[in-house]
Amino acid sequence: MDTRQLEYFVAVADERSFTRAAERVFAAQSTVSAGIQSLERELGAALFERDAHGVRLTEAGEAVLTEARAGIQAVERMRELADDQGPLRGTVRVGIFTNLRSVDLPGIMGEFHRRHPHVDLRLGPSPGGSTGLVEDVRQGRLDIAFHGLPDAVPDLLTRHLVDSPFLAVLPEGHPLARDRSVSLADLADDPWVDSRTGFGNRVTLDRAFAALGLTRRIPTELADLGEIPRFVASGLGVAALPELTVIPADGAVVRPLREPVDWRLSAIARPRPGRAAEALLALLAERIHAA
Repeated sequence: MDTRQLEYFVAVADERSFTRAAERVFAAQSTVSAGIQSLERELGAALFERDAHGVRLTEAGEAVLTEARAGIQAVERMRELADDQGPLRGTVRVGIFTNLRSVDLPGIMGEFHRRHPHVDLRLGPSPGGSTGLVEDVRQGRLDIAFHGLPDAVPDLLTRHLVDSPFLAVLPEGHPLARDRSVSLADLADDPWVDSRTGFGNRVTLDRAFAALGLTRRIPTELADLGEIPRFVASGLGVAALPELTVIPADGAVVRPLREPVDWRLSAIARPRPGRAAEALLALLAERIHAA
């Protein structure tokens, strides 16, 4: 068994495709297939089920996947410890939010690249929002991720970045659109536009309503927070979003909430991140906290 076989295994497990896995690890598909077969022979168990519908992990594959990720990370850590005085190298996989209007994420990543030109960055969002990003970090699919859930994640390393107050987003023609501020109670009976279940802002706002003994109806759900003001402007309902995420839209107005509701943005990683991941965590905390 060698590290490359484990990398092939993890890539196929993540991509659910030998073709995409081969592209990801920069190897021929036949090489990936041969590596998986060799690993299966050594372990004495099939790791994947292959049929016309794709590739799925077997029960044995599910059982060993976490250990395979840990093995790869342990080898990477050993290399870093042996070369702790040299330039940072490797790849950092980062789970991001695509709608942080006030955070210059390209600028931060550009600065990181200038400081550490030998580190590759792989950035992307999760369709499950913060909940999906937390699980991706926990399972080793990501090295770092943004995190906007109100609860701490005790098994992961957390760096607090910034708190952002929620603001109400109303259609221009709403009866309260001219008020200086609005309360959640005033909006409880309106239809709402919000992100999907599992997104940190949705969880935080749901808890704020519950604390006030209120409920609301959410007929429109979106995976892209940045689009919510445009849907509000079209008359589909009202919304409340963290100030950091509000992208102005014609036909929508933004007002402070009378009840203070804050959204906490953090960055998370697995315990004992590598040198490159630790450097990026520090830069995120430095730049976003100062913004």
